[in-house]
Order: sequence, then structure tokens, then C-alpha cells
Amino acid sequence: MHESIDTTRIAATPRRRDMLRAAGAAGLALTAGGAWAQSAGGWPTKPVNLIVPFPAGGGTDAFARPLAAQFAKSTGKTLVIDNRGGAGGTVGASAAAKAQADGYNLFMGGVHHVIAPSMYPRLDYDIEKDFVPLALVANVPQVLVVNPRNVTVNHFKQFLELLKASPAKLNYASAGSGTSHHLAGELFKLQTGTFITHIPYRGAGPALQDLIAGNVDMMFDGLGSSAAHIKGGRIKALMVSGPKRNPAFPDVPCAAEVGLPDYTVSTWYGLWAPKGTPADVQARIAEEIRKLGQAEEIKTVWAGNGAEFGTLSQAEFGKLVGSEVKRWAQVVKASGAKLE
Repeated sequence: MHESIDTTRIAATPRRRDMLRAAGAAGLALTAGGAWAQSAGGWPTKPVNLIVPFPAGGGTDAFARPLAAQFAKSTGKTLVIDNRGGAGGTVGASAAAKAQADGYNLFMGGVHHVIAPSMYPRLDYDIEKDFVPLALVANVPQVLVVNPRNVTVNHFKQFLELLKASPAKLNYASAGSGTSHHLAGELFKLQTGTFITHIPYRGAGPALQDLIAGNVDMMFDGLGSSAAHIKGGRIKALMVSGPKRNPAFPDVPCAAEVGLPDYTVSTWYGLWAPKGTPADVQARIAEEIRKLGQAEEIKTVWAGNGAEFGTLSQAEFGKLVGSEVKRWAQVVKASGAKLE
């Protein structure tokens, strides 16, 4: 008669323990590897915070909010718009630079943030060193708009005659000192030999509200935030910047047509992440943004705002940022633009 086999003793043998340890280690390695692989592939697994450095109702909002709606449809996760206005967009940029670099904190800035280094001597962040570029989201020309009750002209030629006949009579609103709205006005003054008083606001939204109310006379704005008000007749467009008319507003002449061939001012918006965001997560976000740009809903909104969705790679967007920093530094120097 044979003795029964004691399985508890086999489980406790040294060889068995070694096998279990090895299997456990392999399992941990697989789990860790899976988690690493999912760091980008599974993104997003929770809501993503998007810092928009201007108050609601401005040009950045005009693109950020439709993008957020499409993001939710595409990923099933929320893109939370976090409006943080102030100091020409630099308050929000500063907060974004200090945010956790985990792929769940993003920043939607734009041309204003490549102007800021020349206007704000003591910024506590560097747009080229403290962020990683992800995607160019929208590119839209500037438009010269006036309150039709304050400025009773029918076309650009009459407007220019008014400026030259009454120096310093008119004022123009901007989203803040150092923004593209401000520098577009300074560049316009340089190229036309006229003078208009600058009135800075804490974002394009508040500036537009005062323009519509008649508290200021005019504004150089991105079509993204002005489009609906132009179509509604609340403000009048006299000129779009650049060498050609915009398809969304075919009746508005371009700068080249009115005698300003070198007046090219584009209000563009881009997406950044804080420095240190893992490269695979960066690539995943950039891929998702490109995907959103192909959605019919986004194409319709962008076309209605006279904008184009960006097609630049991460590297190309980074080069654009660097070249724009240099370009606007030259405009600031030539115009003598100052913070107000």
C-alpha cells in the first residue's frame, strides 16, 4: 500500500518557491510593460484640462470650445476649458507652464505668446523652453472692424481719409497689451502714417463687447471672434489682412487691394503641453488633434470663422513658434510698442 502524496509539502519545496517567484516577477514585468504601453495608447483615461489664457467669448474660445465638444465625441472624455485671462494671455501661460506634465494638462495659446517675450521683460516662463509644441490648431487672418455708429464710413478709403484728417480722434480696442490685436494696430499705424489711441482689455471678448456697445471705435481682431458679429451687422469689416480675400467674407477687401501689400497679420492658435510630458503621450495627443481636424463639424466651424486647421507636424509647429518670436520682436522694436 502506497502512502498518499502530501501536496502541501510539494508547494513548500524550494524549487516550487523559486518557480512561483519567477512567475510572479514575470507577471509584474508584463503588468508594468502593459501600463507603460498604455501611458500613450490608453490616453485619455480621464478628463483633460485645457488652459485658455483669455476670458470666455474671445478668439481662443471660438476654437477651443468646438474642439472640446468634438474631443468628447471622439474620445468619450471631457476636455475641460479653464479660462485664465490677464496680462495679454501671460497669466494663463504661466499657470500652464507649471502644471503637471502628464498629458492631462494642455495649453491653447497663440500668436500672442510669441509676441509676449518682446513686451514683457520679466516673464516667469519661456514659450520655447517650458513647453512642448503639439499642433497648430487654427490659422485665421486679422480683420479691421469698426462700430458703424461711431465710424460712419462705407469703405476703407473713406476710413483712411478720416484717420488722416483727424489724427488721434479714433481709438482701437485690443485683447491686451502685447497681444496680436495690439501689435496689428501698431503695424497699421506704421504702414499708414496715422495715429489711433490704443485701449487694452483683458481679452478679445470684453473688447468686442465694448466695441459693439460703441464704447470704443474700432479693433483689429481675428475673424474667429468677429465673424458672427460682422454677419449680424453689429460691427463692420473694412479690410482683412494679407494678399487675398477670405472665402468666408468675399465682399471684404484684403490689405493688398487697399494699398497695404506688406500688412500680413495672422491670428493663429496652437496647442502646447508642459515641458516633461512623455514623448509617446505628446505623439498620441498630436495624433488625436489631427483626427479632430478632419471632423466635418470642425471643418464647418473653422470655415465659418474664415480659419484653416493646421497641418504642421510637431517639429514644424516648433519652428513656426521660433520664427514668429523673432518676427514680432522686430515689429515691437520698430513701432516702439509699450505695455499700457
